[in-house]
Amino acid sequence: MYDYQIPDAAGMTWVLFSQTWRAMYKVEERRLAKAGLTPEKLDVLWVSMDYPIPLTPAEISRSLFRESQTIAALLSRMEREGLVTRVPKRKGKPFTEVKITDKGEETRVAGLEVANDVVADIMSCLSPEEHRHLQEMLRKLRQKALEHLRIELLPLPSAASC
Repeated sequence: MYDYQIPDAAGMTWVLFSQTWRAMYKVEERRLAKAGLTPEKLDVLWVSMDYPIPLTPAEISRSLFRESQTIAALLSRMEREGLVTRVPKRKGKPFTEVKITDKGEETRVAGLEVANDVVADIMSCLSPEEHRHLQEMLRKLRQKALEHLRIELLPLPSAASC
């Protein structure tokens, strides 16, 4: 792999950010594969963890910045594997709910253990101060991207709004 040197500071930052994210994702992907999971499946299981309102495919799609058809196909695979069930629309319920199964919960716990190990390992090269500073910068970048997508960052809905 080449260590690109781009004279434009924004371009160089973009390349480093992109390469870093992809490399970290690949490490997670390889380690999760040993547990029979993909990062995408773990993301769905993670989002479903303690979600305060009924979880829908649309909500999963929004939470993970994925297209709805991608989530629909992923949920179909996960349902075949017994990780989730989809409860069809019922009278008085305007949407399909996604529920994690017992097998999905066990898989989520095992997958998060692997993912947490990856995070701890890779992020250990940063000091607490570097973590804080990087988080500040990433929040700025996320906010700018959300503005371009016309997405407002909201706090998680509370269970009281169910």
